[in-house]
Amino acid sequence: MPSTPLSCTQPGCTGTIEDGYCNVCGTPAGVGAPAALSDPDAGAALSTRTSSSSNRLASAPLGSARATGSTNGTRRLGSTSARTRAARLGAGITTVPPAPVPDPLAAVKEDPQVPENRRHCPNCGNPVGRSRQGRPGRPEGFCPNCRAAFSFTPKLKKGDLVAHQYEVVGAIAHGGLGWIYLAKDKNVSDRWVVLKGLLNSGDPDALAAAIAEQRFLAQVEHPLIVEIYNFVTHDDAGYIVMEYVPGKSLKDILKDRISGAGGMFKPFPVDQAIAYILEVLPAFQYLHDTGLLYCDFKPDNIVQAGDSIKLIDLGGVRRIDDLDSAIYGTVGYQAPEVPDVGPSVASDIYTLGRSLVSLAMEFRGNTSTFATTLPSVNDTPLFQQYDSLYRLLAKTCAPNPGDRFATADELRTQLLGVLREVVAADRRGDRPASHSTASLLFEPPVVEGDRLQWDNLPKLRVDETDPQAAWLASISVTEPREKLDLLLSAQNPSIEVRLATAYTAVEAGQLETCDRIVGEILNDDPWEWRSIWLAGLAALARGDATNAQAAFNAVYGQAPGELAPKLALAVACEEGNQPDIAEGLYLTCLRTDANFTAPAAFGLARIRSQRHTDGVGELEAAIAALDMVPSTSRSFVSARRQKAALLAASDAGLDALAAALESVASVRLDPRDRAQLRVSVLDAALSDVQVSGPRPDVLVGGVPAEAPKLQDGLEEAYRELASLTEKRDERVRLVDQANQVRRWTWR
Repeated sequence: MPSTPLSCTQPGCTGTIEDGYCNVCGTPAGVGAPAALSDPDAGAALSTRTSSSSNRLASAPLGSARATGSTNGTRRLGSTSARTRAARLGAGITTVPPAPVPDPLAAVKEDPQVPENRRHCPNCGNPVGRSRQGRPGRPEGFCPNCRAAFSFTPKLKKGDLVAHQYEVVGAIAHGGLGWIYLAKDKNVSDRWVVLKGLLNSGDPDALAAAIAEQRFLAQVEHPLIVEIYNFVTHDDAGYIVMEYVPGKSLKDILKDRISGAGGMFKPFPVDQAIAYILEVLPAFQYLHDTGLLYCDFKPDNIVQAGDSIKLIDLGGVRRIDDLDSAIYGTVGYQAPEVPDVGPSVASDIYTLGRSLVSLAMEFRGNTSTFATTLPSVNDTPLFQQYDSLYRLLAKTCAPNPGDRFATADELRTQLLGVLREVVAADRRGDRPASHSTASLLFEPPVVEGDRLQWDNLPKLRVDETDPQAAWLASISVTEPREKLDLLLSAQNPSIEVRLATAYTAVEAGQLETCDRIVGEILNDDPWEWRSIWLAGLAALARGDATNAQAAFNAVYGQAPGELAPKLALAVACEEGNQPDIAEGLYLTCLRTDANFTAPAAFGLARIRSQRHTDGVGELEAAIAALDMVPSTSRSFVSARRQKAALLAASDAGLDALAAALESVASVRLDPRDRAQLRVSVLDAALSDVQVSGPRPDVLVGGVPAEAPKLQDGLEEAYRELASLTEKRDERVRLVDQANQVRRWTWR
């Protein structure tokens, strides 16, 4: 009978153990907490150099750095953004502990008061209601600066019936528009609702106008956004009636974490912080699709209840084309261009990035020194540890709005990739990925050998919404020069046609043609990073590692959740003598996606074996990298062969030579290749024995490590290799070598 699958022990995870790992969250069997789970033995051999970061490299100019005559960086929405619209968060990458759902009555304040240090004039912002000469401040009065009336006393009390429908239970919080109340909807089964002040004015016309202006909020319907039920008046005051959302805001949960840590700041684990922002991004895309901007997003405005979240406080929401309404924002979260040009989709994207930083680390100076910038990488351990996260935040919070992500879905797609990398780094350590994920933008790499060439790197996926996509798919010509001529003569050179033309030009060896097309594309759209990707391929093809690094580094910054630019940058850094950066990038690829395991493992092995050659002694790390290529990979045989070659050339003694032949004993090699390897290993073993003495307990390819036996085995290997050689002169040479090593006997 089939055995019952083991359940994952991660809190909140519903997965089961398959092949040693959870099929939902990826945690190894037997592990109960999301800690670093690297194999101790492999970890020692595969230590990474976290101080090396790709942000030290030059980056090709892209976006606003190429655009001229634009201060705000208005950009054209491109097809790369459109393709990300279909992506939605996949469950199971990480887990977020559920938050308790409190009793609504527990939120009601027995004695609702606003602390004096939070009393400000609603008109001019001047401090009001403060203590003087030992006397407590008055909760009601007139501002001494502008004479506007202020009141911090709740206008509603328990038992009040608002609009003949909503029975007030009590005040639960104080916001920018006054007190917020918990009430029961007497018309709908006493459901809990919230009453939030809209306007407090004796002018009925102004009140009616304010309500009419805000009624569009009642049309907002999304499961992640608090629902607006109604707009009502009571005693010349207006109220929004909205869904009651139990739970705590992320700001309050952060406060609880700080309190539990004895006052020390305790941010969310990075994967959880990312998960919160990922969850809310579909709500932002919905608002933007319906022509609305949220404007004032921050951790205060996400409430977690159980294992779900809700976006609350729609007070700052406005129409995208609204140029007159008041602008709501918070220092430290609001985009720098908003005071001058107003809010936009780009400014909403900015607030999301700033909120993510605030959730993931102690963001000191976010309202002062770093009110509109990010701390440097050198001063921020979080950015040093998670390079892709820093790149994503740098794009999300770019000073120029045109350099930010174009849509919430585009941000979401890249943030999803960053989350996979973060979880892989934290939970898998140096273990290879066991699963692969399809990219919307790149095809998987093509592994044809142990070293990637420019044409083995991932290809750009064709945007199926391009008007010429069908025509491109119909092209059957494969010879590069003929295909290039066909593409150059296209009647409608859409962006996909131009990109295909540039790639084919590199295939045909016409690199100048590729350079020209790339330049034309960037002149038309300075933000089209796909052309920079092609420029990087052309640079690799001509052996220009420096320009290849700059190109791929720029693409990495534009698509920080994609592995393709990291793999390409690793190749360019390896070629350009930047082994430490290349090693870190290869390791990220290896542990994040199974499609990238083989090329990344070969890259790691090359870098580490070179260090071994240079005397640093990383042979074990190089071997361990090759061992990460799974037996199910078509590169497995090549990995075994390369491992054998490393061991054979290592000068590490008879044990290493024995391991060299053992590593390929069970794989199918080309007969001549196997014979050649056997010759080189037995020859090295014979030399070792002649210097260090025999070790008959060690078997090298089944031959005891003593001179006579090794001579016989080597002679046999030479003759076998000769029999597999086609050229006569080479066969004769091999037979002569067999005769030279042959032992003298009486027969």
